[in-house]
Amino acid sequence: MIDYKLLEALATVIECGGFERAGLALGLSQSAISQRIRTLEIRLGQPVLVRSPALKATPAGQRLLNHVQQVQLLERDLTKSIPALSEPTARLRIALNADSLATWWAAAVGNFCAEETLLLDLVVEDQDIGLRRMREGDVAACLCSSPQPVAGARCVPIGTMTYMPLATPDYAQRYFGKGLSETSLQNAPAIVFGPNDQLQHRFLAQCGYHGTFPHHLCPSSEGFVKLALAGMGYGMIPEVQARPEIESGRLVSIAPEQTLEVPLYWHFWRHGGGVIDRLTNALRSTSLIRSAPEGD
Repeated sequence: MIDYKLLEALATVIECGGFERAGLALGLSQSAISQRIRTLEIRLGQPVLVRSPALKATPAGQRLLNHVQQVQLLERDLTKSIPALSEPTARLRIALNADSLATWWAAAVGNFCAEETLLLDLVVEDQDIGLRRMREGDVAACLCSSPQPVAGARCVPIGTMTYMPLATPDYAQRYFGKGLSETSLQNAPAIVFGPNDQLQHRFLAQCGYHGTFPHHLCPSSEGFVKLALAGMGYGMIPEVQARPEIESGRLVSIAPEQTLEVPLYWHFWRHGGGVIDRLTNALRSTSLIRSAPEGD
């Protein structure tokens, strides 16, 4: 059986960012926290923390943290039927894409988290690889573009984000004044979120182009838009995020007839408790992205 005092020490060390602060949070000495971590590692036969260069959980430690979060969520459900129990503050580790975080996510979950006193530990990943975190047990839920659930988890459609290939009018005229062609797509600098981002490749394949192209890498959703506004390249930007710039004429589509529709799916463990179910309902009811079809 797992000693939950040891897991509590691990979770608090990660949350507080150090042994001393974790001791203050739990009313224990720093040495007592260190001893609990050592005991946990001895029982597991492997480390749960990497101490340097930065304090973080090992893969085994992260799986334990994910387990603790699920247990906390189930304990919160128990307090509904046994009010004498004190309700713990739950922390939920979620993987999601940067564009959702930069646009609709906060408004969709803000009131819910306040009402439920739920704390979020958000891990930003590209849509296509967020599910990998789920498979590895690194997160309790994830928002990504894959409809295939992992074993033991559920998957529900949340909605669809529309992406447009946007650039400044001057940039569009300079590189695409005569329209899209193999030569223009081969030479026009693009903006790509990161090495795992496939949106640009999907757009180019949709246009019939499968070759190489020059590109900037910008792992920031807000920075991505700023680079486009600076005329540094064109990129696939969510329509909901770029709407003010489109309406003002600061950004235009290099292919007005072309958009990229990215479906979003919410993955969560089946035994996450009522909090997860209520969060799922809150996400499904959001009007901030195009709703998923009824019956999915």
